[in-house]
Amino acid sequence: MSAHPWFAPLVKRVRTANPYVVDTALAALVLFAVSLQWIFPDEGDDRLTWQGWLLGAATAVPLVWRHRAPFAMACAVSVATPAQALYHAPPPDVMYAGLVVLYTMAARGTPWQRRFMLVGWTIGVSLVMTHKESPEPFEYAFQLMSVACAYAFGVLARVQRAYTAELEDRARRLERERAADTARATAQERARIARDMHDILAHAVSLMVVQAEAGPVVVRSDPARAEAAFDAIAGAGRDAMAQLRRILGVLKEEQRNGTSPQPGLKALPALVRQVGESTGLRVKLNTTGDPLPVPPDTDIAAYRVVQEALTNTVKHAYASSATVELDWTEEALTLTVTDDGCGPTGSGSGPARPGGGHGLIGIRERAAACGGEARAGRGPDGGFRVVVRLPAGDRQAALG
Repeated sequence: MSAHPWFAPLVKRVRTANPYVVDTALAALVLFAVSLQWIFPDEGDDRLTWQGWLLGAATAVPLVWRHRAPFAMACAVSVATPAQALYHAPPPDVMYAGLVVLYTMAARGTPWQRRFMLVGWTIGVSLVMTHKESPEPFEYAFQLMSVACAYAFGVLARVQRAYTAELEDRARRLERERAADTARATAQERARIARDMHDILAHAVSLMVVQAEAGPVVVRSDPARAEAAFDAIAGAGRDAMAQLRRILGVLKEEQRNGTSPQPGLKALPALVRQVGESTGLRVKLNTTGDPLPVPPDTDIAAYRVVQEALTNTVKHAYASSATVELDWTEEALTLTVTDDGCGPTGSGSGPARPGGGHGLIGIRERAAACGGEARAGRGPDGGFRVVVRLPAGDRQAALG
């Protein structure tokens, strides 16, 4: 553990260093190890000749090309090492360059190169030891174990490199998937905000337009009614601004600081009353069944659906009355908005009023986002009808 603080940075520096510099340093280190018998000669029977040193150097110098031409380097060392052993002046006590070759081939070679080098060096070591004068039994085991260990370390390095590459690739894939999920969530949130702003502004502007058109007509004949119309315009504008602030407050996370939540089913009576008072449209709200708690997104969607349907009635239907019905069951909440007007196509077949917008598309998108469905068309007694079915969900799940 005490060696870890300095050993880990050293390993990282070696891995990130120029491979040619590392190979040259490795070749110099092996050449130094091979030359130790000449630098510190002992009193043994092994002869020391300059031809023997050249053969030893021939096992070390090819390591300079370990990364540039690994298989050619391995072949050169594989020829020089047994030549030095057979020349016997002196014989190699440890196959330094051979261990590097086996490690390199096991770590970076192709499958056939790895098998060729492992089998070749195992056979070569066995034959050289057989022709050695008076070999000790432990020498067989030492040389063969050296071959096996060097190859095993190379295999471990290759497996670790492949595992690291797989982890890095998986991390890159997860990062791409996370970015894609973030982009999808952002797009969905923008679409939701766009729908909310469309519904709020379309509703408010529609009420303002109706009152603004009526105001000049009655400004002289009925000043009180004209004043009420202008008050309705101001009220619709203030309500739109308040709801827009709520939406923007959610974006800025101001809801934690007391920003009121978006309106839901509990605000429908106020919406119906506002539409009736502002436009003169007779709007009734009927509820059947026992109301159930619903998820927040369904609660907001239900309010926006009714708001958009009434906006379409005011803008396009030329209706005198409308009915909002809430039908509760254990499985779903069904919203039905019906008017007695001419619908979105004039008197049944004529052109729609300019600027019809995308209200029905927004209603369908809201219903689909909550797992529900929406239908729109002419009512059974004329007029226009919008029917939206939203899943109410399990009572306990909604409460939880």
